[in-house]
Amino acid sequence: MPGPSLGSLAVIGGGVIGLSVAMQAARAGWSVRVHRTADPGASWVAGGMLAPHSEGWPGEDQQLRLGLRSLELWHDFLVRLPAEVVTARESLVVAADRADVADLRTVADWLTAQGHPVIWESAAGEVEPLLAAGIRHGFRAPTELAVDNRAVVTALVTACEELEVAWAGPVHDLAEVAADAVVIANGIDAPALWPGLAIRPVKGEVLRLRWRKGCLPVPQRVIRARVHGRQVYLVPRPDGVVVGATQYEHGRDTAPVVSGVRDLLDDACALVPALGEYELAECGAGLRPMTPDNLPLVRRLDERTYVAAGHGRNGFLLAPWTAEQVVSELLPVGVQ
Repeated sequence: MPGPSLGSLAVIGGGVIGLSVAMQAARAGWSVRVHRTADPGASWVAGGMLAPHSEGWPGEDQQLRLGLRSLELWHDFLVRLPAEVVTARESLVVAADRADVADLRTVADWLTAQGHPVIWESAAGEVEPLLAAGIRHGFRAPTELAVDNRAVVTALVTACEELEVAWAGPVHDLAEVAADAVVIANGIDAPALWPGLAIRPVKGEVLRLRWRKGCLPVPQRVIRARVHGRQVYLVPRPDGVVVGATQYEHGRDTAPVVSGVRDLLDDACALVPALGEYELAECGAGLRPMTPDNLPLVRRLDERTYVAAGHGRNGFLLAPWTAEQVVSELLPVGVQ
């Protein structure tokens, strides 16, 4: 149960970021109300990868630091969630053809130079026997995790309710919000509440493939690669695999299109041919809240207003770090 209240906090947004902030703030002693819509948003259409090494690229040092710090925080975060939300431990990033080997080696060497070595493999098929013949090179990131995105959102809602977090409808004007502090955490809709926030929607299609009786088993680790220049990832779930994700700017359109679905299926089967026998259970698309420099906006906007948005592809990875940052910023206001 929450302790004595530090004050009232309104969190605008009911995705993984808003719920994480709400949970941590309630634990710290705030009286929290979450304003959310009926639309589950991008958090419902996600791979759930906690993968700072796999997402890394030379020059993106700050993104790597944030991701690694948040991955550390996830271990404490998971204590408060059901154990079954974790669906994979370790990532395997492979080169689908010879042209990609040099790029992959560059990333591995950069990570090692940063003090975060990964394990280079020249016989990736021995690590993951389901890989297509001919895929040999890659690296393993043993500390990375994957979580079931929908199970995490559901568990965060339950945790918030146990902490007596209240629920309310969406907000269209900050002047309507009666609270000592406000956190804008509604992703692509944040600029509507605070004009000037540099957040734009980037569409991404995601597929769910369901294991069928007689098929080869589900991979036990996340598998990532670039196929024909396109990034693709395979994330295990108890009943199958999540395949993602396309990335392009198309306004607020969230309808999966044939070309995007086709590319994902082709690329997934190029990596793991056995997936061709799985059931195509779901096609979806979400809108990632992207910023110009691909770094999230997590900061104070005025005396009572904070923003926690713009996490792009890394909303799940950065959720614990974001919650920690926001709550630490809130405390000085709450004790005044």
